[in-house]
Amino acid sequence: MDAYRYTLADFYASDSPSVVEPPADWGAWLAEPATQACMALFEQPLLAAPRAATRIASRFDGTERDVINLTSYNYLGLATHPEVIGAARDALETYGLGASGAAMLSGTYDVHVRLAEQLAAFKGREACALFSGGLMANYGALQGMLRRGDVLVMDEKCHQSIIDGGTLARAKSVFFRHNDPDALAAVLEAHRGKRVLVAVEGVYSMDGDLGDLTRLAPVCAAHGAPLYVDEAHSSLLFGRTGRGIAELQGVEDQVAVTFGTLSKAFGGVGGFICSTQAIVRYIKAYASAYAFSCAPSPPVVAGCLKALEVATRNHDLQDRLWRNVARMRANLEAMQLNLGDSASQVIPIIIGDSAELLFDIARRVQARGVFLQPVDYPAVPADQRRFRLSVTAMLTDTQIDDACNVIEDEIAQRVKR
Repeated sequence: MDAYRYTLADFYASDSPSVVEPPADWGAWLAEPATQACMALFEQPLLAAPRAATRIASRFDGTERDVINLTSYNYLGLATHPEVIGAARDALETYGLGASGAAMLSGTYDVHVRLAEQLAAFKGREACALFSGGLMANYGALQGMLRRGDVLVMDEKCHQSIIDGGTLARAKSVFFRHNDPDALAAVLEAHRGKRVLVAVEGVYSMDGDLGDLTRLAPVCAAHGAPLYVDEAHSSLLFGRTGRGIAELQGVEDQVAVTFGTLSKAFGGVGGFICSTQAIVRYIKAYASAYAFSCAPSPPVVAGCLKALEVATRNHDLQDRLWRNVARMRANLEAMQLNLGDSASQVIPIIIGDSAELLFDIARRVQARGVFLQPVDYPAVPADQRRFRLSVTAMLTDTQIDDACNVIEDEIAQRVKR
């Protein structure tokens, strides 16, 4: 079997006689040495915190190595900030490790209430609901609001959690061409008379480009369609106060529900949605991800509460991040690499249609001490296989330049725009 001829998409439909038996050809594909070599690049154990310089136990060659970390969502370094760690440590002594119960019945602590209140105030909304994961927050919000017969209209590049949330709610899912207001208008016109929710993102996580809310929000308003904005990769980073792309583009008053995650710039784990008091209470009542899941860990919540304080007391961390983004982008552009339409801290390096080339480069880059992971089809189009680079505020100029030297040697010399 030619390992590079197939991807995960080829084994989704199963002809196995039992649901607990994967397809036979799946097993044969996984047994191929080339497939095993590719799979070894994923789920590699981290041996240290997600700092700019970290250490991994490489699964593809069995060695431990220090690496420059270009994969982390710890954009502002808050996951390892001493004040954040201190707040989490204090909460651990007070509350213990976990909430030990669902928020509705046994898991709502005062620290949860404080974080929800402060996130709502930060986002300029009446109320906030906390979830144990970002994925669960999207699931929960959409399941809580949508019903069978409703229509979830999504940008074609929306995150899988938004798509799955609509499926969970049993709503009709419809997509429109990325950032295209005319395409959105056509979809909304075709579903006139239906209850509709439009979902878009602030920063699209595989491309690093921005949602064009200045053109999409007026279309929603003209059709009476509420707008749901996923600010997972933009909260704390964009806008005058860090509220995200909606603030940056001046359309916050046209957004009905805003979503955020605590696992990226906040440096923790969890998710939240902010909106009116009425819809937040309603979502809590009908979202399985809220009612039937353990509340977020109190030490993590306390850490995120401190992270919000640290990130908003001044612009120092954000300024450092954007200086690093500018330096990284200038270096990569000088190599004439295909960076797509990225306008954020997420920068793709698009390789093309060769999976074999993608994984060969990945091993070479990592062997030289740069942790930069491959993104294969079906996560991205088959002709746009790529590396997704995450720039953080904690990278030094030397680390950026050293990483770019490796990228120039191992990627730019083999792939041109």
